[in-house]
Amino acid sequence: MEHNIDVVIIGAGTAGLYALSQVIQNRKSYLIVQNGELGTTCARVGCMPSKVLIQAAEDFHRRKAFEREGIEGAEGLSVDKEEVMEFVRELRDSFVERVHGNNDKRLKDHIIHGQAEFVKPGQLRVGEDTVNYGAVVISSGSTPVIPAAWQAFSDRIITTDTLFEMAELPDSMAVIGLGVIGLEIGQALARLDVAVTGIDMAEQIGGIEDPEIHQSVVDTLSREFPLWLGHAADVTAEATEQGEKLRVTAGENTVLVDNLLVSMGRKPNLTGMKLENLGIELDPQGVPLYNPNTMQCGDQPVFLAGDVSGDRPIMHEAGDEGRIAGVNAARGTVQAYRRKTPLAITFCDPNICTAGATWSELDQETTVVGQVNMAPVGRALIMTKNRGLIRVYGDKKSGKLLGASLFCIKGEHLAHLVAWCIQQGLTVFDLLKMPFYHPVIEEALQAALRDLATKVEDKPAGMLDIEKL
Repeated sequence: MEHNIDVVIIGAGTAGLYALSQVIQNRKSYLIVQNGELGTTCARVGCMPSKVLIQAAEDFHRRKAFEREGIEGAEGLSVDKEEVMEFVRELRDSFVERVHGNNDKRLKDHIIHGQAEFVKPGQLRVGEDTVNYGAVVISSGSTPVIPAAWQAFSDRIITTDTLFEMAELPDSMAVIGLGVIGLEIGQALARLDVAVTGIDMAEQIGGIEDPEIHQSVVDTLSREFPLWLGHAADVTAEATEQGEKLRVTAGENTVLVDNLLVSMGRKPNLTGMKLENLGIELDPQGVPLYNPNTMQCGDQPVFLAGDVSGDRPIMHEAGDEGRIAGVNAARGTVQAYRRKTPLAITFCDPNICTAGATWSELDQETTVVGQVNMAPVGRALIMTKNRGLIRVYGDKKSGKLLGASLFCIKGEHLAHLVAWCIQQGLTVFDLLKMPFYHPVIEEALQAALRDLATKVEDKPAGMLDIEKL
């Protein structure tokens, strides 16, 4: 068949569905090209099932505080790993079904399954179908990276695309790659009585740039499972009395494990699209160069959205990019949009968060830092969750809030507050005039802000935390 369509959307994940909503609002004809399962990465294999696993792990781990609180019997608790995975899949399936239920009507009669191949600008092919389009949104997502040398062990390699399908968790596992996913899942598995070893060839983990926060994270998480940093992993098969296992070696360290969880990043799903036929500029990885405020690739009606770009692989960013790409593709006139204040959360315990400018983006000559250690924070002590550190960054002269890095309980909430304040252009003095209740975790943020305020040059006269009438 031959189709003549206003807007083609390649990939019906989060970014693609948000783009679709804009196309529909602008009453344009549309076609979805989907190569793979429907249901979004977030619902199927990402944000949602991982948080179910993390919650189960945190609930089981909580038993270790019971004796201190006078609660007896914790030593009798155990975890059924098969039941845990069934629970994860049960909730996962409900999240996926919710996505399907919200979009089935919009996709019906508007979707082709298969690989999109660009023939020339304005035309692509899917199998035997030819599609002529006015604009196209590429939101095809990404796939976990597995080194070619490890393909021989593919039956023992797990990624987030396969983890949640496991009937039962293994007794031991090496987590290769300690980015956001590796830290979250590694800690969760360790708390579910899997013998976990975390390995990363880099010295820094979790994408953490602030050196003080990074050290606090390493010190804290290494109490729960060993972290081998600074050496690449080498993997070989080894026969044992318990059957074949994998020997993982990094530097002078070595361990035998049942499985590998490989979390070494994701590659964009662009293979086979023949983007070279579009005549747009590509980076060395074959990803189109694009404007992050319009999502447009060059000057053609081609738009990129979601983690296919590799720049901001976070769901709320994918949603924003989908909206921008969708409205620009539908209207034909390209409008630039201001991106929101950066916000990133790793759902370890404690949470690892950044808001606003990162450490490497700051001018150290014009920036001051306020901080508080979580150890003496009253509410955190009560919760037996008083590990970590909060660091806030401000302009040295004016006190304008620039960014923050947090490693603390309830960090997911504090990071939102900080990001909202940065987006509003507030100063540390504006924040200190806000109400802080007692005893709450927000008091830790208040203490870090007070420390920051003492280092700002242009302080208000007679500085107090309360305003004059």
